[in-house]
Amino acid sequence: MALSDDFDPEDLSPVVPPTKPRLLKILGPGLITGASDDDPSGIATYSQAGAQFGYALSWTMLFSYPLMSAAQMISARIGRTTGHGLAGILRLHYPNWLLQAVVVLLLVANTINLGADLGAMAAALNLLLPGPRPLYIILFAGICIYMQVFLQYTRYVAVLKWLTLALFAYFAALIATEVDWGKLASHLVIPQVHWSTDYLTAIVAVLGTTISPYLFFWQSAEEVEDIHAYPRRVNLLDAPEQGKRALHRIEIDTMVGMALSNLVALAIIITSAANLNFYGITDIATSAQAAEALRPVAGPFAFWVFTIGIVGTGLLAVPVLAGSAAYAIGEARRWPIGFSRRWQEAKAFYGTIALATIVGMIINFTAINPIKALYWSAVLNGVIAVPVMVTMMLMSVRRDIMGPFAVRGRLLALGWASTIIMGVAVVGMLATAI
Repeated sequence: MALSDDFDPEDLSPVVPPTKPRLLKILGPGLITGASDDDPSGIATYSQAGAQFGYALSWTMLFSYPLMSAAQMISARIGRTTGHGLAGILRLHYPNWLLQAVVVLLLVANTINLGADLGAMAAALNLLLPGPRPLYIILFAGICIYMQVFLQYTRYVAVLKWLTLALFAYFAALIATEVDWGKLASHLVIPQVHWSTDYLTAIVAVLGTTISPYLFFWQSAEEVEDIHAYPRRVNLLDAPEQGKRALHRIEIDTMVGMALSNLVALAIIITSAANLNFYGITDIATSAQAAEALRPVAGPFAFWVFTIGIVGTGLLAVPVLAGSAAYAIGEARRWPIGFSRRWQEAKAFYGTIALATIVGMIINFTAINPIKALYWSAVLNGVIAVPVMVTMMLMSVRRDIMGPFAVRGRLLALGWASTIIMGVAVVGMLATAI
């Protein structure tokens, strides 16, 4: 049966598995969130992990999958249940100082990360099409601003979904790679932890890249956005009868999105391990450097698809970084927000998106070292993640916020496990930085 343009994924039965065409319709906020997690900065982190330690860190992708899925699912449920994003709930139920601190740190971290991603995209394109790198940075910034400010919401979401196809470039690069499958399997299933500073720092970097605060704000806000996009949807507090189908759709969307994210990250680690580490190339600072290093050892095909993937994932991640910051600030300041609004109706919201992107672009033209900027962005993200996750978990169990949809059982346990492990990771990161 053909799907109409006004088809709502939540019309599907929560019991009968969706058919393939309908499954593609279900995928939305979770898919885009998971795909945007593999941004150029993340690619650099995974490439370095594979180059430095070979297959030894491959287990982290299996280990982090249930943790990040639980955290993202909880953030999505908060948005779908209450009709507010995380910043909106913070404003309504928590002290103002906490709201302002989280929003400011999120904006700073996202802007720096955004700038690093724009620089990585320009460097990657320069490998494929030699030319003026500054012009490429300006070009990518302009494309990202245009997509968010001027595209209709449904078309914008469709563009983001199509951009997730860029991630399959890393599966193509993996297919072209000769892998020691026996060695990979042993490291994938049996973690072999080495208590060295470099190894622990790499684990922290991978976890910090996988579980990032801006992803929580983005997915919860997109659930709110979709309530307005689909006329029959109402927040679950006012329409509890929609709960079973809504939570089923969120679970499928999030599990698939996070699975894609981690499989891509695993493909990058394996490709780097089998090529770079195998040939003694163990120091990778940027995603473009990883692509360039692949050319002589893995051949032109792996180089091309790896590089194209950097550009494609950057075009997906930069809008998510800018958009999540704009959602948070907009809810904190009680602005009209949302991509479903025209720019004339939400000037401050769209202005924040444009300003964050422009400032990130400008960072590339200053004396700021982009690699150091990326490091401090990761530090800020790690620092923000723990209080945000603790607060999010406390939100999720409060019946005055979530009503009968307060999180319980296995999802709650996984959410707290993710929070505790992230806290340990931040302590480890700070300890190794001293």
